[in-house]
Order: sequence, then C-alpha cells, then structure tokens
Amino acid sequence: MSFEAPQSILITGATGAIGGALALHYAAPGVTLILQGRNPQRLQAIAAACEAKGARVVCQGLDVTDTPRLMEWAREVDARMPLDLVIANAGINTNIGADKSGEPWEEATALIDTNLRATMALVHAVLPGMRQRGRGQIVLISSLAAYFGLPVTPTYSATKAAVKAYGEALRGWLAPEGIRVNVVMPGYVASPMCHAMPGPKPFLWPAERAARRIRRGLEKNRARISFPFPLNLGTWFLAVLPASISGWIVAQIGYRG
Repeated sequence: MSFEAPQSILITGATGAIGGALALHYAAPGVTLILQGRNPQRLQAIAAACEAKGARVVCQGLDVTDTPRLMEWAREVDARMPLDLVIANAGINTNIGADKSGEPWEEATALIDTNLRATMALVHAVLPGMRQRGRGQIVLISSLAAYFGLPVTPTYSATKAAVKAYGEALRGWLAPEGIRVNVVMPGYVASPMCHAMPGPKPFLWPAERAARRIRRGLEKNRARISFPFPLNLGTWFLAVLPASISGWIVAQIGYRG
C-alpha cells in the first residue's frame, strides 16, 4: 500500500512532551489536528502554535480514564471527520518511591486506566470506521521498558508491555484490511514525567527529535519504532538473556528495587 500523508489526525496526551512535539510536527496547511489533553493552558498553547503553521485544530479537554466519554467523543470525531491517523499517546507514571515502600495502589490503578484501558478504549472507538473505510493508521505509544520490567516502575513496565503486545496483535489482525498499526517504543525523552522517574536516564532525547523519528517510522509503516539505538539494543538483549543475568545488569546500572 502506498503511503498517503494523513490529513485528519487525533492525538491523545497532546499536552505531554511527545504528544505536543508530534502535533507540531504534523501541523501544516490542509491538516486537521484533534488534540486531547488535561492541561487547558498547555493545550491552548500547542493549538495556537499548530494553527500558526497553518493547521486546523480542534481541542478536547477530557480525562481519558473516563472511557465511556472517551469512546463517545472519538466516535463522534471519526463520524464528522474520518480519521487517517490516531496516536494513543496519553500516559502517566509512578514508582516505588525514594524509600522503596512501593507504588500506592491508587496511583497504580490510575496508571493502568490511563496507559492501558484508555488506549484500548480509543482503539475500539475508532476501529469500526477505519475497517469500514478499509484504511487508517493506529499508533500505540509503548516504551523500551516493555522489553524488561524496571524494578523502580513495575506497573508502568507492565502497562507498556501490554500495550506492545496489544499493538503487535492488532497489526497482524488488521493489516489485510488496509489498516496500519504501529508500536512506538521510546527510551528516555525529556519531559517532567521522565525527569520524575528515579534512576539513570542514558541517551536522553529531546521530544522534537523523538517526534521526527516517530513520523519517519510511521511513514515507512514500521511495526516497531524503537529508539535510541544503543538503548534499544540493550533492552532487547535484557529480554532474551536469562532473567538472572538481566536482573544483575539492571541493578548494576542503577535500577535497584
């Protein structure tokens, strides 16, 4: 299937570092951006910057953990302006704490609702329209943490592993119908969420660089878009090495439970 530049693009988590950078990267005359975010000031600022580049922008300030509302909104958007590209980017993180006391249950469940349930709900909402049209592209933002769980962020690692597996399964199912599904697995991308995470952050990338890499991968319909290369290779090896060796390596580089 030949690549056609998307004209109608929905991005959740558009007020985050990667989401905002992707919005700005796709903003251009003739493009409609539908941007979701929970920070109204940040959302309006991104919208204004995208409009300055010639894009039409529609903003929505809903909470993706309200999955019935999320699905209703996504269906309504797709009915009004059939979506070419949907990027499920909304995500949060938590950790075991500086005292290693563990993740608060309320934060862990909120993380599952945001990172996994909302992603699946968005896919379920937009998929019928794409299947009927026989085209479309769905992008799921996972993480290199999906390859091997980090001791400091167990729930985050679990949700991103689930998103990875979900996206890979969707791709195999939907490819014959003309629908592209891509899993994005970033390493460390500069953002408040990233900086709040304990442990070292090797090969830290700015969000704009990550957005460029993601867009190139989507245009080529890469099944997995993972970066940066050294960290990508290293985390992949963690997944294939014996668990005892992988756990030792992770502890040596500073991720200790």
